Amino acid sequence: MMIMKRYALLLLLAFASLQLLCFAADDDVVFYDSFEESFDGRWIVSDKDDYKGVWKHSKSEGHDDYGLLVSEMAKKYAIVKELDEAVNLKDGTTVLQFETRLQGGLECGGAYLKYLSPQDAGWKPKEFDNESPYSIMFGPDKCGATNKVHFILKHKNPKSGEYIEHHLKYPPSVPSDKLTHVYTAILKPDNEVSILIDGEEKKKASFLSAEDFEPPLIPSKTIPDPDDKKPEDWDERAKIPDPDAVKPEDWDEDAPMEIEDEEAVKPEGWLDDEPDEIDDPEATKPEDWDDEEDGEWEAPKIENPKCEIAPGCGEWKRPMKRNPAYKGKWSPPLIDNPSYKGIWKPQEIPNPSYFELEKPDFDPIAAIGIEIWTMQDGILFDNILIAKNDKVAESYRETTWKPKFEVEKEKQKAEDEAADSARLAGFQRKVFDVLYKVADTPFLSKYKHQILDLIEHAETQPNLTIGVLVSIVVIILTIFFKLIFGGKKQPRVEKKPEVAETSNGEGSSGEKAEEAEKEEAAAAPRRRRRDN
Repeated sequence: MMIMKRYALLLLLAFASLQLLCFAADDDVVFYDSFEESFDGRWIVSDKDDYKGVWKHSKSEGHDDYGLLVSEMAKKYAIVKELDEAVNLKDGTTVLQFETRLQGGLECGGAYLKYLSPQDAGWKPKEFDNESPYSIMFGPDKCGATNKVHFILKHKNPKSGEYIEHHLKYPPSVPSDKLTHVYTAILKPDNEVSILIDGEEKKKASFLSAEDFEPPLIPSKTIPDPDDKKPEDWDERAKIPDPDAVKPEDWDEDAPMEIEDEEAVKPEGWLDDEPDEIDDPEATKPEDWDDEEDGEWEAPKIENPKCEIAPGCGEWKRPMKRNPAYKGKWSPPLIDNPSYKGIWKPQEIPNPSYFELEKPDFDPIAAIGIEIWTMQDGILFDNILIAKNDKVAESYRETTWKPKFEVEKEKQKAEDEAADSARLAGFQRKVFDVLYKVADTPFLSKYKHQILDLIEHAETQPNLTIGVLVSIVVIILTIFFKLIFGGKKQPRVEKKPEVAETSNGEGSSGEKAEEAEKEEAAAAPRRRRRDN
């Protein structure tokens, strides 16, 4: 059966590979790097002083597959790969895809890619940094409250000439495990973008929708007039104090909030002359105490034992209660403001930066860069792909990502099951320790052997632990009910003394009984006693 499964898997991979070759022959693959060969000479590491992180060509943990590795913690990294030819994002479908594996987990750091604009926009590979202009930024980022798969588009306003970052609203969150994941962004000619994680669509959005990007690509037609000022007589108060209201004559603003309870009576037995604390009568002055250096010695205080049995000690005072005459400071009631005009807002004027847009004006992609600052090491990038057909990306996922992911998932499952089993075993060991102590209590002495049998049986078959617990509880409850409700007493029967037989040289019946008891005790199995 196992051979058949392997044969079927090989056929599936062969078929997928054939599909891949067919797609590749159609020139739909614009760029692809599997990192099977070293990145030296192909990718350019930034010379900027801030970027001290060392990139390494390394195998993915548990695989023979190589990738581009972030090798040090708490460092900034920057590396770039120039494309042979810039990719035009305005024509047809464009697919951006790459794999990343957070081998040490990700608590604070990014693992995203920047798809850079042409160099005439003002950047150089050796000087690649955070300010280098990009068209799209895509990929996972997690730190503190941030947990998202970024998709950011830099778009030029044709009116103002200003480049603005437009962030995808409500992006998907980052998978929190240490497995290899593949991230895909499909830019479609109908102005839609789809974000996939491991081949599953997690987000779909429209570039031209104000509901999907912040800020929206198309500006508002109108904006608040920056020169409009609120008039001095503009009244925004919805309620005002009633100018005709008068404070009532019986309103006492000086009345205290609380007064003494005149009806309270000192409890009987109150010890007026006893302090709450007294000198500790058992305390003695230390032998090495020097009054000149240490000052006059005073015994430490303890609570007065007389006060513990009395209602109280010391001077008795009446408790306080709320003053029924208390009203606080008087203020006139509020009424509707007859001069209320509402909350002032500047008037709207036509937006000078407004423009119509049928399609996003994407800058071409001339290079792929990784520019991150991360607190974790072990981040591995692999199989970076730019394609003009989403079927090509799907084929790559099936052949390059999925086999690795399935192996990692099975390994993770086995590790999780082993960890769960270890936790369960530790819990059961504690349960057995408690049960042995329970078996040693005099209360259960009559049933000790029975309980020990149950415990030892459960130790050989841990899945019976719950059943053993139930059985022991039943025994304890049985004894408890017998003690409470008792039972019918059997009438005492006086037995006549038996005549001792001494014939044939044998011992008395009493001696025989004693020997029988010794033999029975010797034959009984020894029980281990748990003292811990």
